[in-house]
Amino acid sequence: MTKSKIYNWLEVLAIAAWGSLMLKYWLTGKLNLLIHPDYFWLVISGGIGFLGVAGLKAWQLLRQRRNVLPVRHVSLLSPGFSSILLLVTAIAGLIFTPRVFASQTAMQRGVTDFLAATRSQPQAFHGSIKPEARSLLDWVRTLNVYPEPDAYTGQKVKVQGFTIHPPEFPPNYLLISRFVITCCAADAYPVGLPVKLTEDRQAYPADTWLEVEGQMITEIIKGKRQLTIQANASPKKIPEPQNPYEY
Repeated sequence: MTKSKIYNWLEVLAIAAWGSLMLKYWLTGKLNLLIHPDYFWLVISGGIGFLGVAGLKAWQLLRQRRNVLPVRHVSLLSPGFSSILLLVTAIAGLIFTPRVFASQTAMQRGVTDFLAATRSQPQAFHGSIKPEARSLLDWVRTLNVYPEPDAYTGQKVKVQGFTIHPPEFPPNYLLISRFVITCCAADAYPVGLPVKLTEDRQAYPADTWLEVEGQMITEIIKGKRQLTIQANASPKKIPEPQNPYEY
């Protein structure tokens, strides 16, 4: 087999591997760790398209006469190198499972209880939602509309998220947080609220998923008045959700 044919078959394998990778993430439910659900159809159609192109190209190569040289696309990289690179990265994606962002990434990106102007904004403010029915993102959006923490004092709250231990927080305080995706994992950002515990936070290691029930209070943390969850009792440890992100 000539080098030219080897390069062409590598290209077929690379295209097929990427199509398989896209569909695998969709079928195994891991696609929501990488992209907003609104764009699932793009990934699915792209995966099917890649497999279709790979199948068509393989059929053309099998039918090709020996004395006919294939027409190759122009590439800045050496022949075969780009195909090998694509194939290796696709195989790595098939072997390794994507992981959800955790507290270390949240600390690096900065957890906030507000949505910046460049991030997704609430389309409408629904004040009729019962406080205990609000998700963590709902609370952040509510604060974004009206940021006075005293306005929510005494309201019931029940939220889920993973734990973060900011070093500047007192020992009985932690952050409960969720990542929000507007397009894909590359633009995911963390939001969260402080939680005042009835015990030391070391009982809940960083990255532990919790369901916290309590009521809202106003606390001064890091010299700033902040809306804080006063836990009624020990928060309930829960498994990591199948879909850990908010949208």
